[in-house]
Amino acid sequence: MSDDKPKLLILEDDDGLRRQYRWALSDYALFLAGTREEALELMQAERPPIAIVDLGLPPDPDGATEGLAALEAIIAMAPETKVIVASGNESREHALRAISLGAYDFYQKPIEIDVLRTILDRALRLYRLEAENRQLAALNASTSPIDGIITANAEMLRVCRTIEKIAPTNVAVLILGESGTGKELVAQAVHMLSPRRNRPFIAINCGAIPENLLESELFGHEKGAFTGAVKQTIGKIEGANTGTLFLDEIGDLPQPLQVKLLRFLSTRQIERIGGRQQIPVDVRVVCATNQNLEQRMTESKFREDLYYRLNEVIIRLPPLRDRGEDSVLLASFFIKRFNVQFDRKLKGFTPEAIAAIATNPWRGNIRELENRVKRAVVMADGAQITAEDMELTASELAEEDLDLRNARTRAERIVVQRALAQSNGNLTIASKLLGISRPTLYGLLEGLGMPIAQLAATEPPS
Repeated sequence: MSDDKPKLLILEDDDGLRRQYRWALSDYALFLAGTREEALELMQAERPPIAIVDLGLPPDPDGATEGLAALEAIIAMAPETKVIVASGNESREHALRAISLGAYDFYQKPIEIDVLRTILDRALRLYRLEAENRQLAALNASTSPIDGIITANAEMLRVCRTIEKIAPTNVAVLILGESGTGKELVAQAVHMLSPRRNRPFIAINCGAIPENLLESELFGHEKGAFTGAVKQTIGKIEGANTGTLFLDEIGDLPQPLQVKLLRFLSTRQIERIGGRQQIPVDVRVVCATNQNLEQRMTESKFREDLYYRLNEVIIRLPPLRDRGEDSVLLASFFIKRFNVQFDRKLKGFTPEAIAAIATNPWRGNIRELENRVKRAVVMADGAQITAEDMELTASELAEEDLDLRNARTRAERIVVQRALAQSNGNLTIASKLLGISRPTLYGLLEGLGMPIAQLAATEPPS
């Protein structure tokens, strides 16, 4: 067999049909099996990109028990293989069952060669594109300077560059953004790219702890300092010594503690509650809030001198609704993570689910998207996650005007964003997915105001 021919496994027990396949599909390197066991041996040895499975196999030629079992075994062994099932007119419901189990497509007997060739060509094209995507994703993952930040958005890429610049320094960082935009993830990135990466990273949410306990949490206390203080306790600031202290929701810090925090930032020394000893602490401070601190200063709820101590560098995180090309990219990342966590083998999202993800306003930002994908991975019955699995309905989608030109632009942006997300920003692959040339895609990106230079920079050299 020629090494240039794509491999095709055919599980079919009928000798006449096997001869017909040999004659009609000479463009493929065929591997023929008559039983499930033979097919799995060939799958293990050859790993073909495409397989055709007859559902009516012995010992259940009139049903689909053996064929469906073979399908499930092949997908479990090689989830990347595109499996096409063959069925008779009377067993269409079995074919639909096969699709729900993860089959790529089905065709009804008797064989129409032109139809089968079309299905095979589409399956092979998709297999090759997905293989390129996997290679590109692996390359990007291994070279990404900001571990854990998934983005193709121009503004978020600028955030990544800022993190790279400030991380090696000791400047105080103030991260601003709505709840769920990933502020703690950015703080961790600043820490991990700094010389303190092997030292403690201590996080505390200033809005989640009652005021009467927060001072002790931050500064610690001596034994007997107050009722219930039965032993000396080290606070979060002292615990972060030589590392990074992350103060989340700093806007909720009570004013008396604002004074004490300011004193620490000025002297780099703390005093535990009930103690008299000044304890030096070497710590980098990173803060975050979803509040408007400037407005809180005008309302005398946040100290101006503390504000200017904390904001030596400000990082502003855009909400997910303004990172349109990232929502599908993040959803794809989450489904892979939760597939592993929950031992599922879901094969992505349906087109309707992708459209819903791309157009949803995501008022809860990345945290909401992550939670919906997590729930869908656990609850989904089919091979792909649907919009219903994610509990996304039309009523949740962003309000749209009825202007035809605006609608056309919106539709183009959504489709292009989906192609860029599925190709991890690779313009060559994206243009193939869209069925247009690269120059046409360049013009489309420019017209939509999307970051051509940033995306082109991610492509491997030709």
